[in-house]
Amino acid sequence: MSIRVVVWNEFLHEKENAVVREIYPDGLHNAIAQGIGEDADVEVSTATLEEPEHGLSQARLDETDVLVWWGHKAHARVDDAIVERVAQRVHEGMGLLVLHSGHFSKIFKRLMGTPCSLRWREAGERERLWVINPSHPITQGIDKAIELPNSEMYGEPFLVPEPLETVFVSWFEGGEVFRSGLTYQRGAGRIFYFEPGHETYPIYHDPDIRRVLRNAVRWAYNPAKPWREVAEAPNVPIDQAREKIEKKGGSLHKAGEAGYR
Repeated sequence: MSIRVVVWNEFLHEKENAVVREIYPDGLHNAIAQGIGEDADVEVSTATLEEPEHGLSQARLDETDVLVWWGHKAHARVDDAIVERVAQRVHEGMGLLVLHSGHFSKIFKRLMGTPCSLRWREAGERERLWVINPSHPITQGIDKAIELPNSEMYGEPFLVPEPLETVFVSWFEGGEVFRSGLTYQRGAGRIFYFEPGHETYPIYHDPDIRRVLRNAVRWAYNPAKPWREVAEAPNVPIDQAREKIEKKGGSLHKAGEAGYR
């Protein structure tokens, strides 16, 4: 069975900026999808901001194993209801890859619970992404480091929770460093944040970057049945306790009544 991947992109810079359009004439989403789709057992499709429901209907998300998110200038235009829908699917077990400026996306901040702020500089400087764990599934096939001749600088402090693991750390020509590959888990869903990908440079055409994304899709994929009731908080009746018990003291709720939220 194929791993079902949806690559989401605002698809605005490519329409409005000639430099971006020249590098990604079919949109960043299609370049990213092409790289991920080099694996034969991965089924990749795309979605964009201006589609109905941003291309992320409940039915489509229910059939998505891994969602890849690229956003930059239109974070505020993403509907809050769609953000909650995506968050629920991550909690149920859908994988999520958040790329580059997606650190400020509503969905990433929602799942991190922190400002997700950082320092940045757009100077086309050299970036070296050091592999921290050569045995990690996401780094397989990658040498000791990935060299990008031109990149946007992202620098510490990066206001995110401590990750499960730091997979990459980047050094930039101007001297800054950045935790550029981080893994998380929320509910049953795995999350990978990957920093490189500024739209005015051909980063998503780089073979090593494409390999990391393919590896990350496989790492984030959860073959288990979705945990649909992950957000429920049921009131368990006394007579359904696994051990026989008797009620003691007063109660706020009647038997079977929903709790406060």
